[in-house]
Amino acid sequence: MARRRVVVTGLGVVTSLGESHDEMWDKLCAGESGISLLRRWNTEKYPVKIGGECLNFDIDKYKEEAAKYTEERLTPRRIDRFGLFGVAASLSAMKDSGIDLQAVDRTRFGVIIGTGIGGIETIEEQYKILMERGVGRVSPFTVPRLMPNAASGNVSIVFNLRGPNTAVSTACATGSNAIGDAARLIEHDLADMMVAGGSEAALCELGMATFVAARALNSSSNDDPTHASRPWDKTRDGFVMSEGAGVVILEEYEHAKKRGARIYAELVGYGMSGDGYHITAPDPEGRGATMAMRLALKDAAVAPDVVDYINAHGTSTQLGDLAETKAVKTTFGHHASKLSLSSTKSQLGHLLGASGGVEAVITSLAVHRNLIPPTINLHDPDPECDLDYTPLKAKDKHIVYAMSNSFGFGGHNASLLFKKV
Repeated sequence: MARRRVVVTGLGVVTSLGESHDEMWDKLCAGESGISLLRRWNTEKYPVKIGGECLNFDIDKYKEEAAKYTEERLTPRRIDRFGLFGVAASLSAMKDSGIDLQAVDRTRFGVIIGTGIGGIETIEEQYKILMERGVGRVSPFTVPRLMPNAASGNVSIVFNLRGPNTAVSTACATGSNAIGDAARLIEHDLADMMVAGGSEAALCELGMATFVAARALNSSSNDDPTHASRPWDKTRDGFVMSEGAGVVILEEYEHAKKRGARIYAELVGYGMSGDGYHITAPDPEGRGATMAMRLALKDAAVAPDVVDYINAHGTSTQLGDLAETKAVKTTFGHHASKLSLSSTKSQLGHLLGASGGVEAVITSLAVHRNLIPPTINLHDPDPECDLDYTPLKAKDKHIVYAMSNSFGFGGHNASLLFKKV
């Protein structure tokens, strides 16, 4: 059987730069930053006081849209913040896709939404209750809220989707792995449509404390949050943690074409690999990242020199940015100098397991609109990072093929390759 084609027909996000993909995209291309002082809890005792917080998120804004599909109660009491982000982004993506659920086979419509950490805020909250008020006061919703598959489960319930339903948890590669895995289900005729992406809400007291202890975060820019995330800059000194969700609707090409769907891009390649090197540090030569990109190109059956743009992992860490630069040079050879790259984490921060989902949305839009969002805060490039990272300003460019990279703790690497249709 011939491999079936997979296209992107719906986009949904919850980010610090907006809760619609159009709003987020406009702010990205204008060079705005979503990084600010944290406000949801007291950071007085924390050396890091900044992040990409979704300050205006309120699930009540989505109730009218959700009511079209379900009578389920979408409340923080029943669903952790990361699960609510996933549901909200999926509602936006479904609306954007224009799918009439009454006209499709829901046994052929599935969900894969992953998370790197899951309901850590629920763990924090319920442990405090246990210690202060006793075992009888712990919420019966604790497990359904904290489990990593909660976003996928709740999304399938909201839309009554009965196709493949699972979750991925590969740290910061999660969103990309979820989308790649979902695409393969469609390619192999196990589904016609999939809701896929990542969701994360680790910007809480416990979540922040763990990353502070790991010395992974920028702690020098509390007085200048919007300039804290500066990938490939000589002065970069750690990533900025964010929260949110990014979800795409994937659809078999003929299925989408038959219903007259708007197609943002085709997902033609997916590669994944392991570093086998260190639980948090990347392979210094970027060998795992190289393999993931090469496998994505192989999956698409294209040569490296067709790629026009890479939405890089680009976290603003000393080791990670250099390793990815080396990997791009190894993968693309002489073509590396002709590529355009950018790191939208310079504006959104690092959404951990949700990053790959949000960046797949961004990469699809770049292909669809022939525009590359910038890497802001790149004023003094590291001499060893010498590629075209689209510094400071968005760039018009005809894009046929674009790649999105995601690399995570544990040595997980995932690359997605999109093509203009």
